[in-house]
Amino acid sequence: MIAKISSGKDTAGLIRYLFDTKKAKDHTDPHLVASWDGFAPDPGRTDDFTATKRLLVADLDLRVKQARRLGRAPERHVWHCSLRAATTDRHLSDEEWADIARRVVAATGLAPQDDPDGCRWVAVRHAPDHIHIAATKVRSDLSTARHWNDYLTADRELAAIEEEYGLFQVARGDRTAAKRPTRAEQEKAHRQGQDKPARERLRTIVRTAVAAATSTDEFIGLLSHTDGVLVEVVYFPSGDVRGYKVASEDTTTAGRQPIWFSGSELAPDLSFPKIRARLEATDPQPANRTGSHRPNPWHQATTAAERIPHHLTGHDDRASQAHLAAFGEALDTLPLLAPAPLRAQLREAASAFERATRSRVQAEHHHARALRSAARAMLREPAPEDGTALAMLLDAAILVTVAATRWHQLRHHDQQVTAAQQALLHLQAAYDEAAGAPLTALVQHRPPQQAVNRYLHHIRRAVPEHAEQVLSDPAVDALTAALAEAEALGHDPERLLKQAVDQRALNDARSPARTLIWRTKRLSARPASSARAAQDLSAVQAERTPQPSTPAHEASAVSPPRPPQVRRR
Repeated sequence: MIAKISSGKDTAGLIRYLFDTKKAKDHTDPHLVASWDGFAPDPGRTDDFTATKRLLVADLDLRVKQARRLGRAPERHVWHCSLRAATTDRHLSDEEWADIARRVVAATGLAPQDDPDGCRWVAVRHAPDHIHIAATKVRSDLSTARHWNDYLTADRELAAIEEEYGLFQVARGDRTAAKRPTRAEQEKAHRQGQDKPARERLRTIVRTAVAAATSTDEFIGLLSHTDGVLVEVVYFPSGDVRGYKVASEDTTTAGRQPIWFSGSELAPDLSFPKIRARLEATDPQPANRTGSHRPNPWHQATTAAERIPHHLTGHDDRASQAHLAAFGEALDTLPLLAPAPLRAQLREAASAFERATRSRVQAEHHHARALRSAARAMLREPAPEDGTALAMLLDAAILVTVAATRWHQLRHHDQQVTAAQQALLHLQAAYDEAAGAPLTALVQHRPPQQAVNRYLHHIRRAVPEHAEQVLSDPAVDALTAALAEAEALGHDPERLLKQAVDQRALNDARSPARTLIWRTKRLSARPASSARAAQDLSAVQAERTPQPSTPAHEASAVSPPRPPQVRRR
């Protein structure tokens, strides 16, 4: 159940609207279901509508007029709240709506229960699925009602009502969501043929600029050079940047000024101070290196993303929030880098996950330097044309989104959970399309059956918990081809598989075989000497481990049950 609350100056105008059946076609059978004393005149149940409406307005305004004579009446003395049930909810009776109205005015402080001096109010039902509460804010003792945070108090009461009445339970927010476009903004976008209002389009543009920039100067520069966007920078008297405002050129009409939005009006985390804090926590881009030692930013981003689920299982919520924010920035960059057929899904994924990047938890952005730096480096080095790097990153992104959903669920961040679930659907669709060509190419290089059997044996030994799931996966042929490629480069297939599993469990993977493919290919991209060094170190450690039941001269031939992990730089 959703509440919308507003204030006004005209009691008569509000009552006229609530009982109107001519202009408002969805107003059917308007009538009172409850009032402050249970005896208010009901214009919807009388033959003389005009006279009864006048009596109702006079009764509601009585205390307002008395307070006005004493100079106490508030200027905006009308309180208006609409309560709407979900489309899937059953139709509530008048008695049930009356009970809900009484609970809401009591919770908001307008008419507390058992308070004889509460404000005057009425609840009008003019459609099956919603009611309107009209109240005046002056109490019987001529003081103004204290109804601060009325939206939050009403929302908390509605959450209890939904549970008690068995209604659809709305995903409630924590006041960190971006402001929704107004109805006027939506209608204007429709008239102009735009798919989204200017506020939402500008929010996406600003988020993309933040994700691409490495400094505040670069951020302002990127915005200024974006087609169709007007930018105004606000300065302190000292000359330092105080903030910024943006406007869409299509909001400027003949003879009118553009409609400006500050960063905080677009989203809570897009204010200039918060953007500066995020950019200051970004590592500077290293000088370009050439040759085999040049790091691959796509692999770096994938590695950093694969570590996020582990961070989300820790006890540092501020670090976890930072990783989610950095992951959101990485998603913002992908539509700029992906092939055209994938961009729509990736834009929708980034737009949906945007809500999951914010909560009441304050992020400590320095924890997510690696992913943020890698995402910016990706913009300067497009993904290889074979699509492997993009599929690899999307596979990791799916696991991150699953982990983010679980993290928000444990903290009862309802809106963020919904947003992450929506993003997951778009990421899965994008991944399925991105992974098709690379997997097909791998299958075409499937090794001979004798080698396949050997790789299947390695899989059973290296991934015992998921062996049957991996071996029955349609992508297992591509996995054996990836292992063959890695072995040709000098890597030990079984050791590579164990390293891939050690990085992150496969419990959340839709296709463990596919996940192992991308991890194997990324690990095998490293020099084979690193694998040999790891093997040498494992052998040395095995020799130093006491083996009571094994003769000393045979110790080197005994393989430990699990190779020790080697810390990688």
